[in-house]
Parts: sequence; structure tokens; C-alpha cells
Amino acid sequence: MNTITNTSLIDQYKLVRDATEKICEPLEIEDYVLQPIIDVSPPKWHLGHTTWFFETFILLSYLKDYELFNPDYNFVFNSYYESVGARVIRVDRGNLSRPTVAKVYEYRNHVDKEINRLLLNMEMDDSFESLFNLGLNHEQQHQELLLCDIKYILGNNPLFPVYQIKPTLIPTPKPIENIQIPEGIYEIGSDKRNSFSFDNEKNRHKVYLQEFSISNELITNSEYLEFMQDGGYANFIYWHADGWDWVKSNQISSPLYWHKYNDEWYNYTLGGFQPINLQYPVCHVNYYEAFAFASWKGTRLPTEAEWEVASEYFSWGQRWEWTESAYLPYPGFKKEKGAIGEYNGKFMISQMVLRGASEATPRGHSRKTYRNFFYPNLRWQFTGIRIIT
Repeated sequence: MNTITNTSLIDQYKLVRDATEKICEPLEIEDYVLQPIIDVSPPKWHLGHTTWFFETFILLSYLKDYELFNPDYNFVFNSYYESVGARVIRVDRGNLSRPTVAKVYEYRNHVDKEINRLLLNMEMDDSFESLFNLGLNHEQQHQELLLCDIKYILGNNPLFPVYQIKPTLIPTPKPIENIQIPEGIYEIGSDKRNSFSFDNEKNRHKVYLQEFSISNELITNSEYLEFMQDGGYANFIYWHADGWDWVKSNQISSPLYWHKYNDEWYNYTLGGFQPINLQYPVCHVNYYEAFAFASWKGTRLPTEAEWEVASEYFSWGQRWEWTESAYLPYPGFKKEKGAIGEYNGKFMISQMVLRGASEATPRGHSRKTYRNFFYPNLRWQFTGIRIIT
């Protein structure tokens, strides 16, 4: 048995699992079960789903004497894995008053103990380690989604409750500079030689780029407010047809969480209801809004290839940054066999790629090859804008 490897995985597992529960510590018990919209899952469901992932794909496959904590939990906590069985439809996750929050934590504790027992008594191989690392990264993805969902739940409470007292620290913006990238052939994507990467980051491949210039800084609230004050939400010329329909159908006039009070703009933050900080990067805008802003500026968003090549020359990680690239497979992409093959590949349609990371991204979970993806109308994620100059 490779004791060092097993011990290392035990430590990593505990670190990741503890971090998820830490995110939930400020919540009241009532906060755990709310689902204001279909895109937001209740915190209780995230706690159960990430546990179900380890139970279903690790314990049932590798621990011979393992018995399910509750056979019904596959129906409750399966997310989208068709090959694993029937599941509660996404919109009904907020109707689950049972299992209780206490029972879900009991479930987590049970699976954690069994994972620890497994890791202490098994021979490690590359296949297992790869699957286990996927489980860890999957839970980190849900930690970020958990923060986004908590913010949406609390941000749509009329009392605008505070989630955390300590304010988020945003780096001081640098002087705006244009980064010039010469025409040429570049390589993008992950080769997965030294660290974990998701299947959608592979394979590393060559791309040809025309010369371009990109901003070293994200668009700020101040800059976005100029767009709003200049009638950005009232002029169809800046918008895609779908985006303009979205604006009109939903009566949109500002980013998510922005509210005008006594002729001043405020926004809901994890620290509560606060005046807009004009120097902060704009947040919670969707692809439609990012495209419209860039169009108003007379420019465009970068492609994901442009972003990855240029990312060596600017700071990133404050906001997930919309790109002009549709979410499609890289050359040579292959889905994994079995249920794990459902992880990314089947979502490669009708979505746009985001690059970078955000203040909600767990430490150690970001890399320049990471391909996040969302539908163009979604904005509850910590998203921002960088433009071609």
C-alpha cells in the first residue's frame, strides 16, 4: 500500500469536505431548504449531492462491504446522471423538507467515515486516484455554486440579511493598459501532466490568432454605470436579438442585486445591502449584458483562446469572465466511459465559455485552462467583463 499517497488523499478529502460545511456555518436552518429559482439549489441539496457523489462512484465501487446509508438518496441527490437512475427534477429540490438538515449532516459524517476506512485499507492505482480527484474537484465546484446560491437566497430576502461580516477584499485596480498579443500560432488547453484538469480542458492543441489587444483590467461598476446612464438597456442596437428579448421580457435595467434607493445605486453583497463601490469590477452580469456593454464600447469580448493566451500578462481571479466562445469540445475530446462520461460532454450546446475564477472560487481550484460554462441568460454566478481594446 502506498501510505504516503493514501494519507495525502485523506488529508485532501478532509480539507475539502470541511470547507463545504464551513460555507454553511453562517446559515440559519431555514436557509438550507430554499430554492427561489430553478438555477439555485438549496444548500441542503448541495451537502447531500456532493456526499452522494462519493458514495455512488467511490464507495459502491471500491468498498466491498459498503451498504447504502439510505437507498432513497440516489433519487433525492442524483443531479443529472441518467445512467445512475431516476431523480428528483431540478425544480423540485426546494420541496424536499425531508431528509432533514440534521439527517443530511449525518449522511455526510457516515460517508466521510467510510471513505476514511477505504483509504486506509486499499491499494492505490491511477484509475482510483483520478476518480477520487474528480470527486474532490466536483465538491469544490459545488462550494462555489453553494456561495452563489446562498447569495441569491439571501439577496432575494426583503431584509437583505448579512451572510458574513468581513468584507470581500478586491485588489486595487492598476492603471488601464492595453496588452498587445502578436499574430501567431499558440497552444491552449491542458496536457494534464502535472495536475488535475477536467475532461473539457483537453486536449492541448494549436490555435491561430490574429493580432489583438486586450485590457489588463476588468470593467468597473463606474464604467458599467456609464453604459446604463447612456441608455444601454434601452437601445436594442447593442444587443443580440435573444438578449434584447430577455431585457424586454424581464424588464432588466441593471445588473443583478442592484437597487436604486433615494436616487443612489446600492447592491446586495455577502456583507449585506451596501452602496455601489464604483471602483469594484462589475459583477453578476450575464453574457447578453457583457456583449451589449462591449458593443456599446465599440469593441467585443475576447474568445477563450485569446483570453488563455493573454492571461499570462494580466491578473485574473476576481470575476468569471465571459468570452465570445461557444462551449464546444476541443479537438480529440473523448467522453469517459460510464456515468462519469456525463460530467461535461453532454452540456456542450447552447452555452458560453467563461474563463478565470472569482472571489467565490475555492483556493487551488483555478487555472488558466479552466473552462466554465453557463447559458447566456444566467447571472447569479460571480461574473464580470474584460474587453478587447
